[in-house]
Amino acid sequence: MRERWFGATSRKVAEIALEGTIDLEDALVLDDVSDLAAIHAAHQSGTPVVVRAGTAEEVHAALSLGAVACALVRDESLLALDLAEMTYG
Repeated sequence: MRERWFGATSRKVAEIALEGTIDLEDALVLDDVSDLAAIHAAHQSGTPVVVRAGTAEEVHAALSLGAVACALVRDESLLALDLAEMTYG
C-alpha cells in the first residue's frame, strides 16, 4: 500500500482508501479535481486534500496532483490499481 502525507498533519494515509476508513477531520474533501484553485490553496496552507473517485480514471486524475493526499473510493477493486502502470504503461 502506497502512502502520502496527509497535509501538514505529520501523518501518512493510504493514497487510495475506502470511504469511511480514514479520519477526514480538517481535510478539504472534494467530489472531483475541477477546483484547482481550492486544491492549491488548501495545499499551501497545509490542509489535507482528499478527492472522491468512482473510476480508475478519476483516481488517476486525483493522484496525478501532488497536492492530493488521498483518493476516496467506494469500490474495493479500485484499491488494487497500479498507478505506475496507468501512468507510464
